[in-house]
Amino acid sequence: MASEPPYILAIDQGTTSTRAIVFDSIGAIVASHAIEIRQIYPDNGWVEHDAEEIWQSVRTCCRVATKGIAAGDIAAIGITNQRETTVLWDRRTGAPLHNAIVWQDRRTAEHCRALKAAGHEPLVAKRTGLLLDSYFSATKGQWLLDHIPGARARAESSELALGTIDSWLIFKLTGGRVHATDVTNASRTLLLDLATLAWDDELLALFEIPRALLPEVRDSAGDFGETDLLGAPVRIMGVAGDQQAAAFGQACFARGDVKSTYGTGCFALVNTGATVPTSTNRLLGTVAYRAAGQTAYAIEGSIFVAGAVVQWLRDALGLIRESHEIEALAQTAKSSEGLYFVPAFTGLGAPYWEPDARGAIIGLTRDTGVAEIARAALDAVCFQTRDLLEAMEADMHVAGLGAPAALKVDGGMVRNDWFCQRLADLTGLAVERPRVTETTALGAAYLAGLAAGIFSGFDDISRAWALDRRFDPLMPKPTRDQAYEGWMKAVARVRTN
Repeated sequence: MASEPPYILAIDQGTTSTRAIVFDSIGAIVASHAIEIRQIYPDNGWVEHDAEEIWQSVRTCCRVATKGIAAGDIAAIGITNQRETTVLWDRRTGAPLHNAIVWQDRRTAEHCRALKAAGHEPLVAKRTGLLLDSYFSATKGQWLLDHIPGARARAESSELALGTIDSWLIFKLTGGRVHATDVTNASRTLLLDLATLAWDDELLALFEIPRALLPEVRDSAGDFGETDLLGAPVRIMGVAGDQQAAAFGQACFARGDVKSTYGTGCFALVNTGATVPTSTNRLLGTVAYRAAGQTAYAIEGSIFVAGAVVQWLRDALGLIRESHEIEALAQTAKSSEGLYFVPAFTGLGAPYWEPDARGAIIGLTRDTGVAEIARAALDAVCFQTRDLLEAMEADMHVAGLGAPAALKVDGGMVRNDWFCQRLADLTGLAVERPRVTETTALGAAYLAGLAAGIFSGFDDISRAWALDRRFDPLMPKPTRDQAYEGWMKAVARVRTN
């Protein structure tokens, strides 16, 4: 093994898979292991995971990735996770009472509409930076308490614990000794006051969530307890939701730094500094990180379907056998002018926030084939990114920030050169791909390494970030704008309001 200890173990628990990656002290990958996670669809618009399956996948991935590495050579563990996904479990037995309700799940959409109609959204938005949408954790937790027999009474008597996936894993890793979350995950629940970084009593009452259920809110870089999973004690020192971890891994430490992650969904995030942000364009205010005594906030835009559209083409339609085949297929497409794929499988995210919108392929002709549909699917991710960037740029202007100079990208889709170039062409923004594209896991490792003293500070981490390739826009602006105008017309056709 070329690199030498100390090592950092990053647990990246995502929507479709669990990964464990061992990084060395300069952020290079030493070893890794991944396991796919089963997707459960009990009803239309419902999405669940087996929380026990997630835990077992984490155990297996960590043990396989660290095989041959002494536990004493691992300085710290970092955790990053799918956000908003909600688990309710028994504190004594550590057993979940129900499947985890995934962030994509829409079962509480009607309840959110009722809360909005009752006039509660202004308060929620002011306190949390978020909108009243079933995407977030609070109504998922409320649903669990209301639909599991006896759960609400047990919750009131402190028998149960509620949390996002980070909290669930921390509880299991520490043998039930620690029930904690970090500020980034807490900021996605609809229950955290962004200004105080504490659970808000008025919001707890609104969503009928007993405070006794909730984890302690801690800094992203700090002590989350000790685990003996690897055969000897190792401390968990860094925790962040996946999108904030990706921004940290991209070294987005300056105001105005923008990153976009392309996994199951797509999430663009801009660092707005120490001031609690406000969006006037239906984007979200959130915590970027709290580390080394500094709190940074962000404005974020969320797309529900990015890489998931490639999975759909593979699994539901059988157009490709492996996800990576889509690049070569898309390149063979004839001109797909006028063909648009709006992948609103579970509604539209930012800046539309319409849970009842449904997907459509618009502009089909006799010449449309699988290659054209593949290209339209990838173009949809690019167009949705432009939706986010245009709203984000308007918010950045209000916050006194200039337009972004470049878009740092990461996630599985950006290994695809054709997609990166297409993204630059259809957004008009230079796209920068880092040398390490596993930046979500890397961000968790950086946070843990910062708390453990492996990294001296933010500058040390910034020096470790390295550019792999920059993709500059080549498409003429009139062509780009004409294509985007067609996209907006396609979206208007599937919107419900």
